[in-house]
Amino acid sequence: MMFSRSGIDVNVIMLQESRVYDMNTSTQFCYKNVLTPKWHDVWTRIQIRVNSSKLVQVTQVDNEEKLKELEQFSIWNFFSSFLREKLNDTYVNVGLYSTKTCLKVEIIEKDTKYCVIVTRRFDPKLFLIFFLGVVLFFCGDLLSRSQVFYYSTGMSVGIVASLLIIIFILSKFMPKKSPIYVILVGGWSFSLYLIQLVFKNLQEIWKCYWQYLLSYILTVGFMSFAICYKYGPLENERSINLLTWTLQLMGLGFMYSGIQIPHIALGTVVIALCTKNLEYPIQWLYITYRKMYKAREKPVPPRLLTEEEYRIQGEVETQKALEELRTFCNSPDCSPWQTISRIQFPKRFADFVEGSFHLTPNEVSVHEQEYGLGSIIALDEEAFSEEEDSDSPHLSATQNNFLT
Repeated sequence: MMFSRSGIDVNVIMLQESRVYDMNTSTQFCYKNVLTPKWHDVWTRIQIRVNSSKLVQVTQVDNEEKLKELEQFSIWNFFSSFLREKLNDTYVNVGLYSTKTCLKVEIIEKDTKYCVIVTRRFDPKLFLIFFLGVVLFFCGDLLSRSQVFYYSTGMSVGIVASLLIIIFILSKFMPKKSPIYVILVGGWSFSLYLIQLVFKNLQEIWKCYWQYLLSYILTVGFMSFAICYKYGPLENERSINLLTWTLQLMGLGFMYSGIQIPHIALGTVVIALCTKNLEYPIQWLYITYRKMYKAREKPVPPRLLTEEEYRIQGEVETQKALEELRTFCNSPDCSPWQTISRIQFPKRFADFVEGSFHLTPNEVSVHEQEYGLGSIIALDEEAFSEEEDSDSPHLSATQNNFLT
């Protein structure tokens, strides 16, 4: 692709995937993504790698128009050129839904050779970020109460953010309304930039200065462990809940950022939220179903007890109540003298407490005659006598007729 600016032709090379472009001059490149992302591309990353023999400067823009603006002189472009990093190996990430990405590679020194290649591959880092999010979200309540997680997290934060911690401690000793705060703000920014730079070149630092790096890790790690040991793990329930919710929110963020397709990432977050609180939706659906089912079906009248069921239930409940009364009378909560002063037959009550029957034989016989088997026989005898009395006038009349 060719376009001109002020009579000077500028060459823009269109990149293709898996093809290596070997260059030795400052060149502009563009990559056009023509493939539509599928569901299996959730952990796929597209990268443009620029690997050079010496330091080069790589500038990423959105389209060719931005490349034209880079060629034009402006104060902003002049100062921003000093802020851009100059590296031997640079990776430019391209979004799966990005239609076009352009970049400019500028050579700093002569006789510099570099190559440019576009790769589309499975990125294990994305999968690890997603897996870390799943662990933090579903195990956040357990991790917030774990002492191992407390000390390991404290040591990790101390090792990574030691410069930030030092600046924070220094800010506590500085007077208010002091110009030193301008330096502190710059220190915060410089610390963040330094941490980012260390992580980018961690492999090279470990190869060249592994003794110093190991000494730093051991020293700062031990100091962080001592501080965590002094204050101890969280014990307040509200603090534990805040830490749990923070870990779960971080887990949702990692899960979303670990998936390259936005709608699949959003659906995964929603499914995770529903799965975490699955009992509540299921319970709500069950209650709704029961209410709808009861509203549709006709009311069933309650079943009445038969005479036999009524008698058995009365006997069982009576025995149960008597045992409870006997147990209470034998317990320390019962005052025997106060109880005896209120009853009419203290000896009979004492026999009942010791295990005797609560009714006398006379009371049992009277009850049987009125409500039990004796009452049924008495009713039958009364009915039989009434029938005989009603039949006696007819019998006497028959006898008189026979005699006559």
